[in-house]
Amino acid sequence: MPLSDMGVSVSNVTFEPSCRNNWHIHHNGGQILLCTAGRGYYQEWGKSAQELNPGDVVNIPPEVKHWHGAAPDSWFAHIAISVPGSKAEWLEPVDEAEYTKLK
Repeated sequence: MPLSDMGVSVSNVTFEPSCRNNWHIHHNGGQILLCTAGRGYYQEWGKSAQELNPGDVVNIPPEVKHWHGAAPDSWFAHIAISVPGSKAEWLEPVDEAEYTKLK
């Protein structure tokens, strides 16, 4: 049975340097990131950004405001697995001044 028939969404996502998504929240189910290439960041609201490298896995619980994307100087790729029932609510962009402080 295909994963899509079970409600699981699997996406191979590539970010060019400095590219990142907006803050967002997954309602009714979380998301898992499997980092596959380059260097990137993941940050939860109110916490420091964490660097991501190939082989890292991020388990994002439902209802946690967060963003993820490439480092300013590196391409970054991950496989994103959204659990059944997960719906993303897209919010504001990541603050440019805060992002440029990341190395």
